[in-house]
Amino acid sequence: MRETISRFLFGLAMLPALVFAVGTAAAQGVTTKATHALIMDGNSGDILFEKNGYEPIPPASMSKLMTAAIVLDQIKQGKIGPDTPFDVSEKAWRTGGSKMFVLVNTQIKVRDLLEGLITLSGNDAAVVLAENISGSEEAFVELMNAKAKEWGLETSQFSSPNGMIDEGQLMSVADIANLSRLIWETYPEYRYLFSIPEMTWSEITQKNRNPLLGIFEGADGMKTGHTEESGYGLVGSAERDGVRRIIVVAGLDSMAERREEGLRMMEIAFRDFLTQTYYETGEVVDEIPVFGGRELSMPVRVDVPIRFTRHRTILAGAEAKLIYPDPIIAPIREGEQVAVMRLSLPGETEREYPLYAAKTVEEEGVIAKMGLGLKLLFTPPELANAQ
Repeated sequence: MRETISRFLFGLAMLPALVFAVGTAAAQGVTTKATHALIMDGNSGDILFEKNGYEPIPPASMSKLMTAAIVLDQIKQGKIGPDTPFDVSEKAWRTGGSKMFVLVNTQIKVRDLLEGLITLSGNDAAVVLAENISGSEEAFVELMNAKAKEWGLETSQFSSPNGMIDEGQLMSVADIANLSRLIWETYPEYRYLFSIPEMTWSEITQKNRNPLLGIFEGADGMKTGHTEESGYGLVGSAERDGVRRIIVVAGLDSMAERREEGLRMMEIAFRDFLTQTYYETGEVVDEIPVFGGRELSMPVRVDVPIRFTRHRTILAGAEAKLIYPDPIIAPIREGEQVAVMRLSLPGETEREYPLYAAKTVEEEGVIAKMGLGLKLLFTPPELANAQ
């Protein structure tokens, strides 16, 4: 087998903006005051940075995203509609904490309850939704936990539709980010719910608590949370030039700190994490030598795009090698696998991609092949290996 360095390596040295020294994921230099934090590429779902990202913690009102997701799922299934009226019980009316200020013995459309749930973080709106969909909060919680398993939220456990009580209500910041992305991708017609700046209900106007909205360019969601035990948290999303980022921060000490860290982490998400495409589908990677063919070399291509979104230091440290039999003997048909590319990123497991002949190379005639054989026979090994 022969191992060669692809021109891919030399291309890396020319990448614009990749000016930092080679680093690993542990040496990216991303820090945060949050006890738990995460940055996700919203397009691919790749987790780009995490701090205690898989540890279950009380999510407070960020768990209302699960309530919203179930309501949107019910709409998608046709079980309810956005204009379906829901009854307001006395229990919902008496619910404390952050409120939409629903009025007992009235009816409210589902779309208005969703706006109150997200924009105003209405604990009362969550109860109205839970009671009307499942008959009771307890039955709705069972549905929340069943959907968490169905949607792959591995660390999530719910005990209420609004997150008012921390006991028994747990999510990791990774689950919060994954749920946010699921909502964004699955229900595009309801994305507007997460960027409404303010809402008036029962003649009371309240502003959205998300500190990114109207401040960070491209910000378009998602939800804040706070209890005494959990501290202040935020899951935020933003898009710039087709690039989407989702950040989650939790365990902060104040609204001011949540605002500061939310803005800072989102800025880092766009500034320091880049998407680099090394090869598109079908692109020729290199040419490799052929023995006994009518041509001395053959182009090889990849059949999948090779691209990564990583911290710029990780991208700068990428290495690629071509591995192929020595010699490769003609004839070779276009589309035949003839080599592999081994790609490594600092701190990550090496990846392997098959490479395919980009053209057919016919074998030479008998006389020409005899000449090549004699040449190879009388060529010193050190010169043959250098070819």
